[in-house]
Amino acid sequence: MRILFALFLIFTVFYACTSKLDKSSELIMTVTGLIDANAIGKTLEHEHVLVDFTGAEKVQQPQYAQKQALDSLLPYFIQLKAKGVQTLIECTPNYIGRDILLLKSISEQTGLYILTNTGYYAAADKKFLPAHTYTESAEQLAKRWINEWNNGINGTGIKPGFIKLGVGKNNLDTTEQKIVKAGALTHLQTGLKIAIHTGSANAANDEINILKEQGVDPMALIVVHSQNMSSEDQINIIKRGAWVSLDGISDEPEAIEKYVNFLEVLKNENLLHKSLISQDAYWLVISKENGEFGFEHFGSPYSAIFDVLIPKLTEKGFTEDDIDQLLIKNPAQAFKIGVCKIN
Repeated sequence: MRILFALFLIFTVFYACTSKLDKSSELIMTVTGLIDANAIGKTLEHEHVLVDFTGAEKVQQPQYAQKQALDSLLPYFIQLKAKGVQTLIECTPNYIGRDILLLKSISEQTGLYILTNTGYYAAADKKFLPAHTYTESAEQLAKRWINEWNNGINGTGIKPGFIKLGVGKNNLDTTEQKIVKAGALTHLQTGLKIAIHTGSANAANDEINILKEQGVDPMALIVVHSQNMSSEDQINIIKRGAWVSLDGISDEPEAIEKYVNFLEVLKNENLLHKSLISQDAYWLVISKENGEFGFEHFGSPYSAIFDVLIPKLTEKGFTEDDIDQLLIKNPAQAFKIGVCKIN
């Protein structure tokens, strides 16, 4: 009886997400169109190409010449492709420098699959929220994001591959609750998964509660920056149904040790299948005195996972299957399009 009950639970979870595209295969949306989830390959699930910290509605983004940015940054993504990476989940939201045309150019010239996003970012004291966030309802905000899915972003035809939101370090305030609700409503209409910059375990639990109130299964949620929580909190988030994203990996020895420890705990708890890893690296738009712009790199190298983390995990007994679980299988499951409803 216990075995039958376990099989029932597995069947229920597996089929909790249903495709919005009426396709027989499981699909992921990239800036160049749909791909089969099985084609995702090695994936960095939380990275940035360019970010612009000027603030919402203060300038017309992007501020720089597109060709200048492409010429400056393209070599780094050619190198990334040479490392065996096939897919880049680009997590820069609207009003923080989301540049979908640059992403498409990089994708076309490197062969990388790149995902962009829809949604708003309420962390960082809400500096990056447009004014209409405060006057519109969750339903109105969701309508904007659903429109980007249905019709493409800013008339380009390029569609988001996921929903990116951001909240602060405490329990969610009314504005943060509203954008998470809007994310849930958008998910129910599009099947796009929801990745939320999350400052604490309390915030993560609030997110899960809001999704459940809207009838969304937490398996649609990726809790970004889970490395800033304890192993106990990470385990609880997974057991409540969401994904944990450990996405600040760098090549610093102390940082690597922290991530190895987190992953050892998750593996020992048989929860590696709900864990994601990435580096959260980015290039920042820098304004110069002559009115021109430059780009400065922040965070770890895009290659820290491959150069430092994987060798350390191998020393600790992680197998090739474990590494593939983290870099291929899990991102494919986490970002495939499908509405996740509570049964």
